[in-house]
Amino acid sequence: MKTETQSPPAAEPYDDHSSEPATIEANLILRDLAEQKDLYLRLAADFENFKRRSRLEVETRAAAQKESFIVELLSVTDNLERALVAGAAAGPQQFHQGVEMTLKQLQQLLRQHGVESEELVGKPFDPHRHEALAQGHDPTRPDHSILEVVQRGYRRGPKVLRPAKVVVNDLTLSQPHHHGR
Repeated sequence: MKTETQSPPAAEPYDDHSSEPATIEANLILRDLAEQKDLYLRLAADFENFKRRSRLEVETRAAAQKESFIVELLSVTDNLERALVAGAAAGPQQFHQGVEMTLKQLQQLLRQHGVESEELVGKPFDPHRHEALAQGHDPTRPDHSILEVVQRGYRRGPKVLRPAKVVVNDLTLSQPHHHGR
């Protein structure tokens, strides 16, 4: 009996030409991917630099505005110092006028920078813009109206910088309270 050994089928020779387009395409894709990655890294670095420059510009602008305001405020300080020096030699009326003029100068400076206060006595109480320190009772004024301003409030546009501290009329109080100082 003759045993035939089967030999494995002959392997087909490697066809270098059949996989060549796939290799070329893979190489092109890898090159494109590397270019896109490089572009992404450059854009990310540019964006980080832009954010840093923008932050520095904002900080520089804010510092310049603050410095400008302080320089403008120095003339008000000078006038207060002059008033104190002259106050000893001048009479109380002149001293009062000097301080009053300096206050007006300061208020004008604040207005130039958009900072406003308003006359509130008799106006309705607004908890978003006012802080009630006390309640008073004045039957001649509307309920929940402001009877007295203890400390002025200030705003810049719609933003409240400091709420006004006020005494509010409460007509439901059983006993009248005096709101004067």
